[in-house]
Amino acid sequence: MSLTEREQGTASVPSTPPAGGRRPVPTVADVVRAVTAGPLPVRITGYDGSAVGPADAGFTLSIRSERGLSYLLTAPGDLGMARAYVSGDLTLHGVHLGDPYEALRVLKDELRLRPPALADGLALVRGLGWERLLLPPPPPPQEAAPRWKRMMNGLRHSRSRDSTVISHHYDVSNAFYERVLGPSMTYTCAVFRDTDDTLEQAQAAKYDLAAGKLALKAGMRLLDVGCGWGGMVRHAAREYGVQALGVTLSKAQAQWAQAAIEREGLADLAEVRYLDYRDAPREHFDAVSSIGLTEHIGVRNYPDYFRTLRDRLRPGGRLLNHCITRAHNRAPHRSGAFIDRYVFPDGELAGPGRLISELHDAGLEVHHEENLRQHYALTLAAWCRNLVTHWDECVAEVGEGTARVWGLYMAGSRMAFERNDIQLHQVLATRNGPAGVNGYPLRPDWTA
Repeated sequence: MSLTEREQGTASVPSTPPAGGRRPVPTVADVVRAVTAGPLPVRITGYDGSAVGPADAGFTLSIRSERGLSYLLTAPGDLGMARAYVSGDLTLHGVHLGDPYEALRVLKDELRLRPPALADGLALVRGLGWERLLLPPPPPPQEAAPRWKRMMNGLRHSRSRDSTVISHHYDVSNAFYERVLGPSMTYTCAVFRDTDDTLEQAQAAKYDLAAGKLALKAGMRLLDVGCGWGGMVRHAAREYGVQALGVTLSKAQAQWAQAAIEREGLADLAEVRYLDYRDAPREHFDAVSSIGLTEHIGVRNYPDYFRTLRDRLRPGGRLLNHCITRAHNRAPHRSGAFIDRYVFPDGELAGPGRLISELHDAGLEVHHEENLRQHYALTLAAWCRNLVTHWDECVAEVGEGTARVWGLYMAGSRMAFERNDIQLHQVLATRNGPAGVNGYPLRPDWTA
């Protein structure tokens, strides 16, 4: 076999043992060649000293241990890759771990995977040992339990289970989030007037856009459900003189947000409570905002969710729902294995049409819809830059495995928004009074 054949990944795995009867142990390069087709866009090296792919490739992917190879073999696809990457058994050279966007783009566009031929697959398994498939290594500690095991915490989207999965994602470390999200502590899509806007400018613009759509004015009462670290609550109180209440299922978020409210002298106007949105005060607010909560609700629960928000609105009051969606209504609701195990356990997304239908069916009237997906790609790029800048501090705070999760997740999500695999929609609706009266103007009364 020539070096050129081996480098291009065109050779097959030996399926018959050599003279003497001892079957050679396949190398990492053998495994890679068996499951890829065509030229490799990256260099791949193994713990056993083998290598495949062009030596002058821009990126090198290193499988650093037998455990890493076992992760890849026992959970083919994004889950196995994630396990190996998060554990440090697989690493990328040529990009920063806080922002592997460029390497992910090359892998997605140029790496061609294929199932190995039957004979090659059997030869690999026999050579590597059946125990690699029968006894997979334990997953990294950052991985959440599979969906079936989460049943111990209740049915999907029950109160107890929602509390557990929200804590998994948001109670990582407030100090970590401060470094990644920046001073605004806002973990939702920003709105960029120009690509030269800073992240802080864009987050302030997002809150101003939300406030404008809700027609917030001094003296009004706002309920912000899934309020995070209180960004919308504090902005509405500080900039518009609104009496604002935020609720979140993350205890760490609520503590940080309430401390920020006290620090900024907003306690007479703003409050954040550690509370399920379903337990928010049964009062009639002038406006309700939901910015980044719908992703955690579960699509089957949309009817109850939107009725719950409607019931908190006075007649004529406005609701702004801001959330990630699928690009179309036929897409599956549940997320892939990596997102479900490492980022948003139990998270679900629907198409924008489903959202609008559910809002109408809950007795709300939709007036305006806007897709901000390109803005979310810019937001994620900015968060990755923050992670790169503060990498050492973030690793010291949460460990390298968790920092790797965030770099991988944010870079991958940026690419998904850029390519219209997912979107971000703001939908504005009113709760109408008798005879359809809603106070909504003939033309939108906010500025873009």
